[in-house]
Amino acid sequence: MDQDLVVDAFDARVQRRQGRRAFFTAALGAATAGAAFAFSDPAKAQSTLSDADVLNFALNLEYLEAQFYLYAVNGTGLPATLTASGSGAAGGTVTGGAPVNFGTDTLVQAYAREIAADEQAHVAFLRKALGTSAVAMPNINISGDASGPFTAAARTARVVGPNDTFNPYADANSFLLGAFIFEDVGVTAYKGAAPLIQDKTFLEAAAGILAVEAYHAAIVRTTLYARGVEALVDATELISDARDTLDGNPTQDLIRGIGPNDDEGIRPSGSGDTLRSNIAPLNANGLAYSRTPGQVLNIVYLTTATTTMGGFFPNGVNGTIRSTT
Repeated sequence: MDQDLVVDAFDARVQRRQGRRAFFTAALGAATAGAAFAFSDPAKAQSTLSDADVLNFALNLEYLEAQFYLYAVNGTGLPATLTASGSGAAGGTVTGGAPVNFGTDTLVQAYAREIAADEQAHVAFLRKALGTSAVAMPNINISGDASGPFTAAARTARVVGPNDTFNPYADANSFLLGAFIFEDVGVTAYKGAAPLIQDKTFLEAAAGILAVEAYHAAIVRTTLYARGVEALVDATELISDARDTLDGNPTQDLIRGIGPNDDEGIRPSGSGDTLRSNIAPLNANGLAYSRTPGQVLNIVYLTTATTTMGGFFPNGVNGTIRSTT
């Protein structure tokens, strides 16, 4: 990633906190994001949500993360045996993906290898738990080119300029920012899904995956923080602002001047003897926050609108829970 472009973009930005909820609204259209659980059939009652529905929703997210990290490390993704449905239907395609140019940064490369292996293990575990009910991998776009979802997200969040490209495979710093887009979302998605799971065995398993995703998020956040580069810190704040816009209610936020502000970047607070890092984004009670499936889909579809596809999932996720409404 061209650090000069990043710094120039930051210097030209408007005051971030006042305008945070306009980031994605301007480019993608203002619409009310759903705060309830989403179904492919709107007539479905929320009470009919099964454990398989919830686990398949999680499986879609694991497909995305596994493909991103595996391509970043190996230049290849999941084997076909881990993308087909539980009944044998072929999985979707992956657009983009490339090995990261880690250079001499062997530490970040080692982190990437660990996370890639973990995400592949999550896919295999969820598929085994779901058996024949497991959905196939949907079409996934993880392209780092000018028309890819990483660039769309970075341009609108002002991490890069309106005509610049954000390629998460370009170098170690870019990879970490690409990973930052996903990891915090995964943590909040599993926490939000936990109350929906009825079977205690499945709940325990989901809690185990949640813990691992939290470890991954902490690795990414800590590594970015430890680099001590102000441009990277600013980038996490801009990405955080964008996610807050997507999972909130931007129309009402702009009217009222207030709105959800749960998501956080890694900017520390205080100075000197009072300096405190911000590795764990928690509420006043020291608890991680939750996102509903609809809010998660708004982020990965890269839109505040009511839709069933877009962004990293060009044709939507598979399963019952697939709309942002």
